[in-house]
Amino acid sequence: MKNALQKFGKFLSAMVMPNIGAFIAWGFITALFIPAGWLPNEKLAAIQPYMLFYLLPVLIAYTGGKMVGGDRGGVIGGIAVMGAIAGVGGTEGQPMLMGAMIMGPLAGWVIKQFDKFMEDKMPAGFEMLINNFSVGILGMLLAIFGSYIMSPLMTGIMNVLTAGVNALVNAHLLP
Repeated sequence: MKNALQKFGKFLSAMVMPNIGAFIAWGFITALFIPAGWLPNEKLAAIQPYMLFYLLPVLIAYTGGKMVGGDRGGVIGGIAVMGAIAGVGGTEGQPMLMGAMIMGPLAGWVIKQFDKFMEDKMPAGFEMLINNFSVGILGMLLAIFGSYIMSPLMTGIMNVLTAGVNALVNAHLLP
């Protein structure tokens, strides 16, 4: 059990670690330019929500998809998480960072399974066409799945986690 949990934790951190620079950039922009920041600037502060709600989840999903399904897995992971982001209302909803950690690897796995299925079945000369259309079509289907299934699921999970944290805070169990 301990090894499985450690392996899972390493897998999740492997999705985030290559993107730490983007998190740092988002953090600097937030700390510097939001109204309560060190150098308030409305125009530059406007960058912050787009990074949090779009850039970071897409990078995480791309990385997770690439880890499972190679370059095409990364691309389809980015496509898939856009459905989850749109499903919660974009910048009006919640950041889909956890959703990206699910949608990216799931999308990578889907394209990997498709590739296995199509192995030795593609007519010569049609590889590029089939590869690109498969990413487009499967990506679209996964984006729809993300919008209708993953978004409500992640919203529910976040509500439960938020309630748990609020209970800990209200019980004065956190410093």
